[in-house]
Amino acid sequence: MDWMMPGAEADEGAEVRPDAAAPREAKVLAPAESYPRIDLRVPGEPWERRRLAGKKLREAVPHAAHAEPVPRDGRADPVALVEASNEGRQARLVPMRTARMAQSPFSFLRGAASVMAADLARTPRSGIDVVLNGDAHLANFGLFGTPQRDVVLDLNDFDEVTIGPWEWDIKRLAASLNIAARDAGVGRSERRRVVKGCVEGYRLSMIELAPQGPIDVWHRAARAEHLDFKGISIDPESAEILHRSVEKARRRNNQSLLDKVGERQVDGGWRFRTDPPILTAVDDATREAVITGLEHYAESLPRERRFMLSRYHVVDVAHRVVGVGSVGTRAFVALLFGNCDHDALFLQVKEAIRPAAAPYVAPLPEPYGSHDGARVVYGQRLLQAVGDPLLGWTTIEDRPFYVRQMKNMKGEIPHAMLKGRSLVFFAFGYGALLARAHARTGDAAAISGYCGSAKDEGLDEALADWAEGYGEQNALDHEALVQAIGNGRLAASATPDG
Repeated sequence: MDWMMPGAEADEGAEVRPDAAAPREAKVLAPAESYPRIDLRVPGEPWERRRLAGKKLREAVPHAAHAEPVPRDGRADPVALVEASNEGRQARLVPMRTARMAQSPFSFLRGAASVMAADLARTPRSGIDVVLNGDAHLANFGLFGTPQRDVVLDLNDFDEVTIGPWEWDIKRLAASLNIAARDAGVGRSERRRVVKGCVEGYRLSMIELAPQGPIDVWHRAARAEHLDFKGISIDPESAEILHRSVEKARRRNNQSLLDKVGERQVDGGWRFRTDPPILTAVDDATREAVITGLEHYAESLPRERRFMLSRYHVVDVAHRVVGVGSVGTRAFVALLFGNCDHDALFLQVKEAIRPAAAPYVAPLPEPYGSHDGARVVYGQRLLQAVGDPLLGWTTIEDRPFYVRQMKNMKGEIPHAMLKGRSLVFFAFGYGALLARAHARTGDAAAISGYCGSAKDEGLDEALADWAEGYGEQNALDHEALVQAIGNGRLAASATPDG
């Protein structure tokens, strides 16, 4: 990995902990430095020494410091941050984004990555950076099919990926669990148990990964049909939820998607069946621009996959509204066929925008700093245990995009169905999966040293406190958004303007 690491000059105003605040040994705690060439002659620090260096960082930033709430003095107006995050989006879709964010406090959290990034930048930093998912909330874990037709559970959204403090990801995950539990009417003590379980899953997984070799860490994947997280056993209810989710994911393939969103024309050809406002037709100029973009996207693929893609051709392109936070960005879906008109391939072509954490961390080097599509793709390849073989990037009308397969053996764990033991199990599992992702690019030994031993619950307690406080703040922010809609400051609509 050749991304810039700690020590690089940050944007003006970014709150970056100076290197001098950490012990000299902490210099080895960052992911691989951005060398122009790999040096295979110099040995690295033993993992035990790196673990001790991580432990020493607690002297400057103890676990208890992470329990402190975000300072309210000088805190930016959350509605103003949401308004700023709408800049550059398709104006006609912004009211739809606002309406979706207003549905619940959890929906607000999903769309308000910029609000939370600004808040996290004002919290203590451990001094250890990783490739950061940037949006690791509860709903951004999902199911994926491997080329071997296994189904794995892993992170599934990388639009906000960058380099930053590992604790920002676990704090966003912890807060999302607290807020989703609030929305479901779960009491305070149970919310605390769920969040503590999540942090414990992260901590125990990082301890397990610390002494392992890099190849072993990179090969770790969570097969959904045989989930095995050290420190917790799956309960019957969780197993049933997982089984149903996996079976549903297996039924999602290119053929089933074609039956759902495609239709034959009178000339016998296939086209998208439009479903406004979610799936809409595009004009000829946009269609040609997307196809040209896909031809250039092929150049970002390995040669053997480029050869495979060359056997397909595009028959239709449509615009598709996706997600909550992504509403308003330009997103297209392309229908391609290969051997015959039932050999379908769906590619999602999604605009990549500046990550929410960008103002608060060091800038990324080229080409990631100038092309957000490349940033998303390399971030996903680094963090995800099993990658999409057709993941790549392109430029369309001077805007960065990334491309991935759509819906092929993909699924979700319905978090609204998670209660009691099943909520604790999946919270623990998501914490463990996040640790695995961080260990691929960060220093698992250093992070485990900072987190503490298997019996040390100091960080668990601190983040449970923090998540409870942030849940209260998020509820106030959501109410501020609702009020802004009510007084006319923001427009909200279930359908696009214009």
